[in-house]
Amino acid sequence: MKSSSERIGREFFKDDVVDVSQKLIGKLLCRKFSDETIKKFRINETEAYRGPDDLACHASKGKTERTKAFFLEGGHLYVYMCYGIHWLINIVTGNADEPQATLIRGIETAPGPGRVGSRLEISKDLYGIDLCTSDIMWLEDDGVKWDYISTPRIGIDYAGEPWISKPWRYYHETEESKKVAPKVGKPKKKKISQSKKQRLADDSYSD
Repeated sequence: MKSSSERIGREFFKDDVVDVSQKLIGKLLCRKFSDETIKKFRINETEAYRGPDDLACHASKGKTERTKAFFLEGGHLYVYMCYGIHWLINIVTGNADEPQATLIRGIETAPGPGRVGSRLEISKDLYGIDLCTSDIMWLEDDGVKWDYISTPRIGIDYAGEPWISKPWRYYHETEESKKVAPKVGKPKKKKISQSKKQRLADDSYSD
């Protein structure tokens, strides 16, 4: 393990979203809060979203005012409000105009993407910030290497196959994560109204 942590630079984020999602497990997400305190949180769960073909990905609908940060180069932040309650945090990966991002689904002390947003005090003000240059939020590597488990993503039934079965969720299993682990498996077929399908698609990352 390194004696101290090092800030993660641009090249780390330029890889494909699946690779970055795996590499993020065990990394430190650093946040400077409004009272000037700095806290570091170890990432223990991520999900990869690779647009525009991935129908579970916001970028599958193209570039809009809401999703424009998705199209920035790797290392920028894409945040949005889910169900009008939770601000969710996604890290853009790859090259500019090749939209892909990894959802931070869990950090130590905050399992689930909604709790992550709350714990980090995420707001619209953080939309599009550059994690490579920002003094508000950034990532560090202290040499910790965590193993991880891969499973299908959570809450994307509306996307259909093959996207439902893509093993693009990654998590480091702990006693805490076992207690709150979401059920994973092929969903049962059920009728969903067109309006609900649209709402689910608009809020594709769910807690």
